[in-house]
Amino acid sequence: MKKLLWIGCLSYFLIGLAHVVLGSILPVALEHYGKDYSQGGTLIFAQFAGFLGGVLLSPWLNKRFGKRGGLLIAAALLCIAELSYMLLPPWGWMFVIAPAAGFGFGMIEAVIGTIIIAAIKDNTAVAMSRLEVLFGIGAMVMPLIASGLISAGYWRMSFLVVAVCAAMTFIFWAKSSFGELDSELSRRSSDQTPVHTHAAESPNGSNPEDIKPTRSTYHGRNLALLSLFVLFFFLYVGTEMSLANFMPAILIEKMNMKEAGAALSVTCFWIAMSVGRLFAGYIAEKFQYRVYVLYSCLAAVVLLMIFPFTNQIWSAFLIILLLGLALSGVFSIALVFASKMLPGTEESTPSILIASGGVGGAILPLVTGWSLDHLEVNQSAWMLAIFAVGLLMISVIAYQWQNKHVVDTVT
Repeated sequence: MKKLLWIGCLSYFLIGLAHVVLGSILPVALEHYGKDYSQGGTLIFAQFAGFLGGVLLSPWLNKRFGKRGGLLIAAALLCIAELSYMLLPPWGWMFVIAPAAGFGFGMIEAVIGTIIIAAIKDNTAVAMSRLEVLFGIGAMVMPLIASGLISAGYWRMSFLVVAVCAAMTFIFWAKSSFGELDSELSRRSSDQTPVHTHAAESPNGSNPEDIKPTRSTYHGRNLALLSLFVLFFFLYVGTEMSLANFMPAILIEKMNMKEAGAALSVTCFWIAMSVGRLFAGYIAEKFQYRVYVLYSCLAAVVLLMIFPFTNQIWSAFLIILLLGLALSGVFSIALVFASKMLPGTEESTPSILIASGGVGGAILPLVTGWSLDHLEVNQSAWMLAIFAVGLLMISVIAYQWQNKHVVDTVT
């Protein structure tokens, strides 16, 4: 189990690199191709459209090739796509490569998230937070590397870093053995029965191992609750990806920063995210998932409302650091929170929510890119604050819902 968790962490490190590499070099890449931010937003949209495809098709590919086979396909595809990025093909080809890259890291994220939630019995939030820490480290390191490569004039080599990591991930998944879990990871039968080695107790006291996640699971209250979390993940991932991909552009427009220095803002954001994730799981287990998610969203709203009023580089970076801390555990804790509130669906709920996040990660950065071209930079910043307000409203509803229907079932 430990080996599975550590290789899962390596895979999430790769996902972190892949998520932000395009945003880290986006201003200089757009300058190279002579394109504007709207075109950059469209490219990010294409990548996250591929991400969505990877998440949605992962169950079918898992059944056909097994979870291990699916991960190998995804890692290989991501490696090829990043090498293709590095060649700086004609702009039109970038819209072929971007969905391929997104498909690769989208499928990796969906498969590993499902495996961990369905395989770790105790302290699930802690296990997911460990994965997210490595995601954050990858997302933190990539802009730092990109900044140095931009300064040296070799910014295209940023894609090579991701490609090498993808190749290493491929090798680890191909060569590693996980004991009794090997049969589950390699199982290809389309009629396999989900194996719940650890799921939490359901709200009515029944064992979720006896609950099969069929379509009928999502009806009535469960369907409404799922829809609520779908909207939450749409807004959260869209907001996070807008920040990660356009924060350098916002600082360049707002404070006339140089490209290499502005790229470091993403590193600061992910440093804070990584540090916060070291403690997020433990805090959430101690104070309940709903409390953690609610106050994290509240802090994000306050910080994003303050950001448009910042006029100094140091104050902008301070807000970015605090914002990273506030958002650090939201994704992983909300994912576990939703899975616990919908017992018996641990095999399906994570993929659905990650997919909805992929939709948000595709659409909202597209909107953000458009706003940077057609609105004032502070108006774009206020738009991000509005997204956070939506997260806060949903977290309040989920807090009250869980308090009313399943008190003390997620602690």
